[in-house]
Amino acid sequence: MYPFTISSVIPRPIGFVASLSKEGVPNLSPYSYFNVMSHDPPYVCIGGCATSGRPSKMKDTQQNLLETKEFTINLISEWFVEAANHTCGNYDRGVNEIELSGLTPIPSVKVKAPRIEESAVQFECILRHTYDVKNKKGDITATILIGEVVLAHVLEAVTTKTGHDHIIVDIDKYAPVSRLGGDSYARVTELYDIPRPGKEWQARASAVKKA
Repeated sequence: MYPFTISSVIPRPIGFVASLSKEGVPNLSPYSYFNVMSHDPPYVCIGGCATSGRPSKMKDTQQNLLETKEFTINLISEWFVEAANHTCGNYDRGVNEIELSGLTPIPSVKVKAPRIEESAVQFECILRHTYDVKNKKGDITATILIGEVVLAHVLEAVTTKTGHDHIIVDIDKYAPVSRLGGDSYARVTELYDIPRPGKEWQARASAVKKA
């Protein structure tokens, strides 16, 4: 199911997760099994799949989150996607992927895990819930990690405002990157708007049904 899933559920946002081990060793890893699930308060969700070759069968990110309960999500833009790609290798535990990639760690405000300076949008998070996914044999094949965003950061240069004066990101300036299947990434190159239907559509549907 893995090749089919990642090639059909697209595009997927990339959660660039920075964390610390209980010994304080930094870790940085991109997750495309990731998304935001609410906004009041904002909760994010990460799918941590089991890995072979390790006694715990857990990737470093998941182990760090379970140990420290803290992490940051750093969204990836085009200007540093190649550096970000250097962090997704199958490295030994204890390797500092931030240093390896040449990216810049900066202190967070509410959590100990660092943020990535090159990222235009950064979320400081606290782990709130976990849910183990089991296959038909009863083996744990993934763990869903749910975190609360306790502080958000955004680079002012990529922001704009709505007509109601709400701060949002400007897609052209933000240049977000998403994941597809295999080794493929995607960029946002074209937008189009489709207005939501108003109450008049409900009245029209009712009239058609009566007729």
